[in-house]
Amino acid sequence: MATAFESAAPATPGGRVFPPGFLWGTATAAYQIEGAAAEDGRTPSIWDTYSRTPGKVHNGDTGDVATDHYHRWREDIAIMADLGVGAYRFSLSWSRLQPGGRGSATGAGLDFYRRLADALLEKGITPVATLYHWDLPQELEDAGGWPERETAARFADYATLAARALGDRVGTWITLNEPWCSAFLGYGSGVHAPGRTDPVDALRAAHHLNLGHGLATQALRAELPAGSRVSVTLNFHHTRALTDSPADRDAARRIDGLANRLFTGPLLHGSYPADTLADTAPLTDWSFVRDGDAAAIHQPLDFLGVNYYTPTLVAASGTAAPQGADGHRPSTHSAWPGAEDVAFHRAPGPTTAMGWAVDPSGLYDLLLRLRQDLPRLPLMITENGAAFDDYAGPDGAVHDPDRIAYLHGHLAAVHAAVEAGVDVRGYFLWSLLDNFEWGYGYSKRFGAVHVDYPTGRRTPKSSAHWYARIARTGTLPPEDTSGTA
Repeated sequence: MATAFESAAPATPGGRVFPPGFLWGTATAAYQIEGAAAEDGRTPSIWDTYSRTPGKVHNGDTGDVATDHYHRWREDIAIMADLGVGAYRFSLSWSRLQPGGRGSATGAGLDFYRRLADALLEKGITPVATLYHWDLPQELEDAGGWPERETAARFADYATLAARALGDRVGTWITLNEPWCSAFLGYGSGVHAPGRTDPVDALRAAHHLNLGHGLATQALRAELPAGSRVSVTLNFHHTRALTDSPADRDAARRIDGLANRLFTGPLLHGSYPADTLADTAPLTDWSFVRDGDAAAIHQPLDFLGVNYYTPTLVAASGTAAPQGADGHRPSTHSAWPGAEDVAFHRAPGPTTAMGWAVDPSGLYDLLLRLRQDLPRLPLMITENGAAFDDYAGPDGAVHDPDRIAYLHGHLAAVHAAVEAGVDVRGYFLWSLLDNFEWGYGYSKRFGAVHVDYPTGRRTPKSSAHWYARIARTGTLPPEDTSGTA
């Protein structure tokens, strides 16, 4: 079936050529890959605690070792250099850099990230640091976590430490990764750490994450050299109504408000969406939002990080939907405060190993919407990728044609959006390595590089070789799932 973006920018015989300077990268997150959970002064994060709670993570898996990146980072950088990527987006472990979330930084934690950044620069790879990818120090959670205002202040202090330590090496910073997940999966449905299930706490957490972003942005800009770039990464739910009925369209509006506009409103426009405040009024009067918060949150950004995997399909209440059809692990508690009656449906067509529909048109439509809403703000695809059931064959090779097909379709969507006038500056493949996939443990593989978990052996998959060719040439070839470079 043809999609809108396919007609917007037809491929030339030699493929789709991206603009000069387009940044090709890959991405990871600290708890998912580092391991060394109790080494060199690192203290537990909420994910250390959550993964040790029986029944929370598939197979009882933890990130204690993960892919052992803490000890094998040189090997991983060499892989990136072989792939020819121009940038690497990684996250800092808050409890490794600042154990307990308060006080001074540890020398060992600082040295690890300094060595990492230096080695990247030596290979010509731009380091992109994310301050927070969901691993709140457990001590801060014990003090109330993100539902408490104090956590936002602690986050700003942490941002100051990080900028002072790494600002001479790292020129691009992202404050938060996917605050929707932190707030609503962590404090609403409970399928992410810390596993709490209070809808009001989830809304409070969303606000204090927004506030933390604003305070951290101010802290970063106070410390970083001129020319440094600061952003935030949001996981947009490109929300579609199941039918054109008024009820289904209203369901899509409600979910769009909670998933997207609750963050883009204050972060990018300076206020919360009035309709979402009204939708959640039976739960809270939002009195935890204080005078001055809107100005603190609404900080200028150098670009907006966009994460996209699959569209979101919803219908009004009373329509049956499978458990977990919102794309996340099933729970008896909702991740959607004030919209608990909205039904989620899986979009038609092929799916990934996560059960997520493969639909690049959602990315194209999302990018055009963002251009309309934010005409002067550049965009960066900071995550896009797919999990499939990859395995090493008898010859040791890992062939993943389904991932190549997924990536090809989504890169074609990005190219079409650029041709339509959207200012997209780069693309980061999720993920460099197979890793600890949160509540799914090690059962889901997103990596372009296969990891044999018992030995830690890395094997670039066919998709890695395919992506390397694109990173080196800036050209998306005609559709081909062979993986040849």
